[in-house]
Amino acid sequence: MPDKVKYEFSIIRIVPKVEREEFFNVGVILFCRRKKYLGVKYHIDATKLASFSCEVELELLENYLKAWTNVCHGSSNGGVIGEMDLPDRFRWLTASRSTIIQSSMTHSGLCEDPAEELKKLFEAFVL
Repeated sequence: MPDKVKYEFSIIRIVPKVEREEFFNVGVILFCRRKKYLGVKYHIDATKLASFSCEVELELLENYLKAWTNVCHGSSNGGVIGEMDLPDRFRWLTASRSTIIQSSMTHSGLCEDPAEELKKLFEAFVL
C-alpha cells in the first residue's frame, strides 16, 4: 500500500461584486511538497456568473485564470512569479486578495496521488 502524503489546497472563488461578498467556487489549487506537485483545475459556469452579475466578462476571468495556471505550472508565460519555486508559487496563488478572483483559506489533507486528489476536490467543490 502506497504511503499517504500531506497536501494543501485552496478553493478558487469568483466574487463578482466584492462589496457584496457573494461568491461561487470555480476551481481548486493543490500543493504537495513531498511529491513536488502543484496543480490547478478550474471551470467557470457562465450561467452562474450571469446570475451573480451581468457586468463581469467571462473572457476576462478566463484570461486571469489562464495566467494563474501559467504561474502554477512554472511556465515562462507566468512571469517572475512563475519562476519561483513550488511553495512560493502556491503561497502567491493562495494569498488573500480583495479582487474578483479570490482563494479560500488553505486546508490540508492526506493522499496517495495529488493529481487524483485535485480531481476529487474539484468535483466535490466546483462541479
